[in-house]
Amino acid sequence: MDEREVRRSGYPLTIPDVLLRSEAMRRACATRDFREIFRLVNRRTGTSHAAMAAAIGKMTSSRVSDIIRGVRGIRGQQVIERVADGFGIPGEMLGLPPRPWEGSPEDIDGAGNDSNSVENMLAPELEDSESLEPEVPCQGEVVSVDRRAFVSASAAALAVGPMAATQLDRGRRVIQVLDVMGNDGPGNVADSLGELVEHYAHSISAMPPSEVYDEILMVRSYAKKFLDSVGAAPQRKDISLAAGWLSCLLGIAACDMGAHASAHLWCADAERRSREAGKPEPAGWSMWTKSMIAFYQGRPHQSMALASQGRAATPMGTVVHAKLAAQEMRTAAMVGDAEGMEQSRCYVAKVMKNLPSGAKTAGVFSMALAEDPPYTATSLMLLGRFREAVSSTNRVIETHHHPARPRGEHSPGHARALLILALAQAGTGNLDEALSAAHAALVGDRPAWPTVVLAGKFNQALKRDFADARQVAEFDSRFREMSSHLMSRNG
Repeated sequence: MDEREVRRSGYPLTIPDVLLRSEAMRRACATRDFREIFRLVNRRTGTSHAAMAAAIGKMTSSRVSDIIRGVRGIRGQQVIERVADGFGIPGEMLGLPPRPWEGSPEDIDGAGNDSNSVENMLAPELEDSESLEPEVPCQGEVVSVDRRAFVSASAAALAVGPMAATQLDRGRRVIQVLDVMGNDGPGNVADSLGELVEHYAHSISAMPPSEVYDEILMVRSYAKKFLDSVGAAPQRKDISLAAGWLSCLLGIAACDMGAHASAHLWCADAERRSREAGKPEPAGWSMWTKSMIAFYQGRPHQSMALASQGRAATPMGTVVHAKLAAQEMRTAAMVGDAEGMEQSRCYVAKVMKNLPSGAKTAGVFSMALAEDPPYTATSLMLLGRFREAVSSTNRVIETHHHPARPRGEHSPGHARALLILALAQAGTGNLDEALSAAHAALVGDRPAWPTVVLAGKFNQALKRDFADARQVAEFDSRFREMSSHLMSRNG
């Protein structure tokens, strides 16, 4: 049994080395020709369609048959990752980061196993996630990342269309600039990475989650490569901290994609680098991301515990401390604790008054200063105070959300605000206003995962409270179409 088979001892299917190394399989993987990949696995190993589907997960034998016959294809990033994990194809062959069975997550950048870390506390949750994907670059992964990785990724981009190719070009240009600046010394790279963190913090909500994820991943991989080369240079800590902020952004993007295991692992990396640098803010934002995931998964007690732990570990005069306190407020409302919600609301209001004048008010690492603390409208809606929630949400939308983009779609934050408004309007019995807000939230074909969750909650509320209304069936049809489109895109 070779090393790959040993590492994959718990997987139901591992294609043999002789097939993996064959010219036909290498060519099929380089071009992401999944019809040929599936055909080779089926015919050369004798594995049935049902066994292949079971190994990949979230797939039926009829779909496997359709892929082999060329009736259907594979485009979604998550299903491509499941194919790699299901068959035992190394990530590099499909233009992916190293897969879980290629190395231990504890070996990321040489990290040790911290048995008291938040990541270990969440181990049972990660095991229940849709896939355990340590996409944080492992030691030795980036060997000329902007050479070999781009050759593999270029073939993949050609297979999935012009949009991916444009995205690849954009990321490649960023890496080329960093290469040039790297020749002038680590100081320039540290400054440049800091600028990129600011750039992506502002643009992360303006791009489809999968696209911004892939672009930031290229930059994060470059930062890892550069860290390996600078040794003990004075700027090493600054570069490492910037890498931590990039990991934090990757966690947020993965959350929006619904890739929760990846999000948790990126957050763990950000927390470790935050501790190493003695800067608590990246760790605080990572705790916020994990708390958000638990909240939208319908696990308020875990969400509250994560938010409380993050708040306790961050200074009171920081935006992230206030944002985590606001998250505690929202989770208290979710469990029906009206008194706890009001106590948290008062605390957040006090913290916001003490924020420094230069506190960020735009971008993902920010807090919009307003009459109400963040998440007030959601909290009121969850407690059944629908009229107050309508007024609060309207204030948020009017004050902080810009008009829709040229093609009519809204930012993820704006879309979520519209759906909270829709839920609150439905609670007051105002069906027409509720549907108007909900339909506006769903403009566009690239909704973030939390938006889909809220849309599903609204759809359930309509069916429960307005079952006989004609408009309810229309929204249900639209929601199902959106959900189907999202599933086909993400696998």
